[in-house]
Amino acid sequence: MNKKSALLSIDLQYLGAIEGYGIFENHRKSGISEDAIEYYLDRVWKTVIPNVKKMQQFYRQKGWEVIHARIQSLTDDGRDRSPEHKRLGLHAAPGSKLASFLPDVAPINDEIIINKTASGIFAASNIHYVLQNLGISDLVVAGVYTNECVSSAVRGASDLGYSVTLVSDATAAISPELHRATILTTKGRYAKVLTTNEVLAEHTDNPPDK
Repeated sequence: MNKKSALLSIDLQYLGAIEGYGIFENHRKSGISEDAIEYYLDRVWKTVIPNVKKMQQFYRQKGWEVIHARIQSLTDDGRDRSPEHKRLGLHAAPGSKLASFLPDVAPINDEIIINKTASGIFAASNIHYVLQNLGISDLVVAGVYTNECVSSAVRGASDLGYSVTLVSDATAAISPELHRATILTTKGRYAKVLTTNEVLAEHTDNPPDK
C-alpha cells in the first residue's frame, strides 16, 4: 500500500520546554525537583531540539508534511480549556509568548499548526480530519513529554489506523525512568520505536509517495 509520511512535533513551545516560562517559571511552586528540571531541559536542548530540527530539514527537502502541535487556548482567559488543563493550570493564550514555538524548530512558510487544550491531540483537535485530507498514513512523532502528550498522540494515531513511529531520541520526559517506561510500553504495540538516524535511513530506503 502506498504511504504518505508526516512529521508531527508535539508541544515544542515556551510553555513547557524552556526555563523561566510557563511550567518552569517558578521551580519551587512547580512541584518538580530541581534535578528533574535540569535533566529534562538539558535533554530538550541538547538532544530533542537538534534531532527534531534534523528531521524537519529532511522532510522539508523531500517536500513532505511537517506538522506542529502546541497547547494554545481559543480565548485569552482560557475558558475553553479542557478540565484537565484547567486543573493543571496550563494556559497559553492566542499570540502569547507561552504559545510561541521554540525558534529552532518553529514552523516555516505554510506548515500546518494544530492547537489543542488537552493532552490527547486526536481527542482535542481536528488533526485526524486534516491528516485524512492530506492522505497521510505514516506518522512520525516527536516532542514532549514522552509519557504524556507524545504518548497520547501515538496511541490515538495507532487506534485510528496510522502507521506510527515514536522517535526515541527526539522526545523527553521529566525523568529518564518515565521516558524509558513509555518506550517499553509503546514499542511493538502502538508504534515502532526508532532513533532519528533510523527514521531518516528508513525513509531514504523506502520513501513514501509524495
